[in-house]
Amino acid sequence: MQSAYDVIIRPVVSERSYDLMEQGKYTFEVAKKARKEEIAEAVEKLFNVHVLKVNTINVRGKAKRVRYQVGMTRSWKKAIVTLAPGEQIEIFATQQQADAE
Repeated sequence: MQSAYDVIIRPVVSERSYDLMEQGKYTFEVAKKARKEEIAEAVEKLFNVHVLKVNTINVRGKAKRVRYQVGMTRSWKKAIVTLAPGEQIEIFATQQQADAE
């Protein structure tokens, strides 16, 4: 098994991910080869919470053009982690409270 820091790469910050936080769902970019069990263990270890469910999505790269060159953006794996009722991740909670004020 990989280290928890190798599995969780970064949180995904978007309007949709903030809307999901109200339902107790948090979105992360994870390693491409990470399994759902590894993702759940990593989130529990890093944030000291209980994970109920993990949904994963492989995000395909998009075709982008810069002048005459056509290239692709990188592909990556996204995980939406559902926490036990009443639990939250503090890093996001402080941002939500600041946004509410």
